[in-house]
Amino acid sequence: MSNIDIIRVTTKKERKAFAHFGNELYKGNEYAVPDLEFDVLDTFDPKKNAAYEFCEADLFLAKKDGKVVGRVAAVINHRANETWNTRNVRFGYIDFIDDMEVSAALLRTVEEWGRERGMTSCQGPMLFTDFDKEGMLIEGFDKLGSVATIYNYPYYVTHMETHGYAKEIDSVQVRVAVPDEMPEKFKRGGEMIMRRYNLSIDKLTADMVFRQGYGQKIFDLLNAAYAPLFGFSHLSQKQIDSYIKTYFGLIDLKFVTLVHDSEKNLIGVAITMNSMSRAVQKAKGRIFPFGWFHLLKALKFKMEDTVEMLLIAVQPEYQGKGVNALFFYDLIPIYQKAGFKYAETAPQLETNMKNLNQWEILNPEFPKRRRFFCKKL
Repeated sequence: MSNIDIIRVTTKKERKAFAHFGNELYKGNEYAVPDLEFDVLDTFDPKKNAAYEFCEADLFLAKKDGKVVGRVAAVINHRANETWNTRNVRFGYIDFIDDMEVSAALLRTVEEWGRERGMTSCQGPMLFTDFDKEGMLIEGFDKLGSVATIYNYPYYVTHMETHGYAKEIDSVQVRVAVPDEMPEKFKRGGEMIMRRYNLSIDKLTADMVFRQGYGQKIFDLLNAAYAPLFGFSHLSQKQIDSYIKTYFGLIDLKFVTLVHDSEKNLIGVAITMNSMSRAVQKAKGRIFPFGWFHLLKALKFKMEDTVEMLLIAVQPEYQGKGVNALFFYDLIPIYQKAGFKYAETAPQLETNMKNLNQWEILNPEFPKRRRFFCKKL
């Protein structure tokens, strides 16, 4: 008989245990990047996460012999379900020891939670929106993770398949070497595209973000560009306001590229930043008492050798016209000057060939693959 207890998280102590468990499970793993524990707590705080406007969620811990051995979040994004005409419950922040009974109990809890609310499928790892960590790592276990992505042990995949979950879709990350010289194709192509469509490349400033409304313009563009992508749900105004306030103050704006048309309408944006992976590993997922030092050092003084291309978006009417080449045209010299050796994308859906094909000239590698699993209830 199983001696596993599933506890719905309700107390402050349980919330802290939920936020900390993943970091304890991966302690000493050279490839895993710890969760920033304050960020996990904020993610599941309805007062701080505007996604609760259209989502509901509960957190659960698995205990065995009184010890925490697993965690999972159950989420329903009602807006996404309405958009895609689905009735999905999502599981996220799922972590567990290598014990089939533990993973089964966690997933069964999410499934039952979803059934009680009228859901007919369970999918994940996913959370509130595409701006949360999502997708279970199935290739690239010996590659350094990132702050914005999930790292998990290889045994997770076997557990998912054993419990009846199958592939819904995969995403891949693209990694390229920053070239020593600007590829001629980008140079000629960038100049030709700017002339043909009367476009301009501009840099973002703090004044533009906070006083000229560019934070809003960028997220409006993201809403338009990402609308057709798997599982995406339109960001609310409260979400946009929160993201602008939280993240634009952290990004080094010289690594952000804007593309405007002749009337100064924003038609493309690339948001990139230096990798924080090693810094967060040193901070062990905590800002205090000394974690802030490692993060500040990585942000301002000693950058790592990899730049992360977090978000790239182009207005739908300009997609397929070579606008993405303008991002490379602008950013490659900046990366060279900053000393970056590599650039790595955020996860890209395997079906998004427009995005994936643009990297061919840079001899891309695809070191990490993640899977979205689904099970009918």
